[in-house]
Amino acid sequence: MTNIGNIPMLLNVVSYLHGKMHMDIADASTTATNFFGAVCVFTFLGAFVSDSYITRFYTILIFAPIEILGYMLLACQAHLPSLHPAPCDVTNSSPSECTTVSGRNLSLLTLGLYLIPVGEGAVRVCAAALGGDQFDREDPRELRGAASFFNWYTFCISLGGFAGLLFVVWVQDNEGWDLAFALSALVALLGTLVLVAGMPFYRHQKPTGSPLTRILQVFVAAFRKRNLSVPEDFVGTHEMTTGETGTIVEVLERTSGFKFLDKAAVNDGDARRWSLCTVTQVEEAKIILRMLPVFVSSVLGYLPIPLLLTFTVQQGGTMDTRLGATNVPPASLFVVPIVFQMLILVVYDRAVVPWLRRATGYAGGVTHLQRIGVGFASNVVALAVAAAVEGRRRAEGGAAAAEMSVFWLTPQFFLLGVMDVTSFVGLLEFFYSEASAGMKSIGGAVCFCILGIASWLGSFLIRVVNRATAHHGTSRGTGWLEGANLSAGRLDLFYWLLAIFELVAVLLYLLCAWRYTYRQHPRMQVQSTVEDHTAAIKQDAAL
Repeated sequence: MTNIGNIPMLLNVVSYLHGKMHMDIADASTTATNFFGAVCVFTFLGAFVSDSYITRFYTILIFAPIEILGYMLLACQAHLPSLHPAPCDVTNSSPSECTTVSGRNLSLLTLGLYLIPVGEGAVRVCAAALGGDQFDREDPRELRGAASFFNWYTFCISLGGFAGLLFVVWVQDNEGWDLAFALSALVALLGTLVLVAGMPFYRHQKPTGSPLTRILQVFVAAFRKRNLSVPEDFVGTHEMTTGETGTIVEVLERTSGFKFLDKAAVNDGDARRWSLCTVTQVEEAKIILRMLPVFVSSVLGYLPIPLLLTFTVQQGGTMDTRLGATNVPPASLFVVPIVFQMLILVVYDRAVVPWLRRATGYAGGVTHLQRIGVGFASNVVALAVAAAVEGRRRAEGGAAAAEMSVFWLTPQFFLLGVMDVTSFVGLLEFFYSEASAGMKSIGGAVCFCILGIASWLGSFLIRVVNRATAHHGTSRGTGWLEGANLSAGRLDLFYWLLAIFELVAVLLYLLCAWRYTYRQHPRMQVQSTVEDHTAAIKQDAAL
């Protein structure tokens, strides 16, 4: 339910910053992408708390009110005239005629904008991990449900976004941002109450102590023993270990690779925690190192996405938004990819995956990394299409550009939907499944952190491009993305630059994915599951 409020906020906040707070195009876009990045990066805070100290359920209960408070602060600022600039047509006025938000009002805006990510980040990552915890992956009957869970989790996100983009965006544009922010706070509260209602039915994964501390201990111990050699027949200690809370941690067998870390588990007589680690701790550190190249290449692959989302909304604001007798808010166009997402997810999960499962032997039909790669490839096409559409809009010029239908943006919206269905779900599954039992929330946070870092790098890229193109801009030494409106810049060239960047990022990702070795290979999982399930059927028939 929280997505009914926060998805319209994520996608349309740039309109609020530009139209209500009178920020220019570059500042509004930078603030919007920073906001999106903060939502993703703050998932680490919630993941750390839930994996280390309290359950995921109670972490959500603690952080959800923080998100609600952020929405209420923004609602108050949007409602009270003294807390925001006087109304002004920022699109058709000169920059000097509209007062930009500043001083204490800017501080209030910043506080409200960043309280929401603190709360939403924790809620988002813990909700995904809490749902995954409800499946026993050792039970053949539940493994297939676990393979489908993240598809349906994404479907529910899309369903919430669909409702929000139809209703909340309409409220934003027609009834006022104050009411829209209050409505977002209300649905976040209702979502929390729904979560509380299901408390008796959840499986709760108890915290196992700080996974970050355990991993740091491995690097410290390995550095201290850097002059030791690992025996040829080294096995290490495989006895069950306990976390700081006394909860049993998953036992991991020793693997090859990153042998310098094995030194942390060699007993040289110093049994202190920061000098001697278990093999399980060492393997957790190896898992992180193995995933690191995929993480970095995925950040680069996702970098253009928040920029494309942000500027597509602003493109729509300069075009003809009529659908019959109704004007469609540009942000509501995201209904198009969301509808495609929901349809594709249902078809993929119910028709495509069973067929692919029989053909490939993988539990999810294809590997997680293959699914991610399809999304990144579709993003290259989305950027090229966006560049071509923006070039046509600029070529029309003046009144003709304003009469160009906003539905020219539909192809890039559709391709963005494909990106979410493939890459987002694939990343979520990959980092959750590859993480050890004591790091499931951290695994989900790593996925969201990719989106956050990509957003922040996108903001940095905007500034770099503006500075680099300032002497080659359309007028008065402005850069491609500067000025009060898009027509004063060269968004089409910026899109082409992003398309080239994304193509290079895809090639880098393919290299990293090809070199990656799964901790638990999907093909082996599904084969064992089929064998166990067949044996169970035979046993039931015999009885």
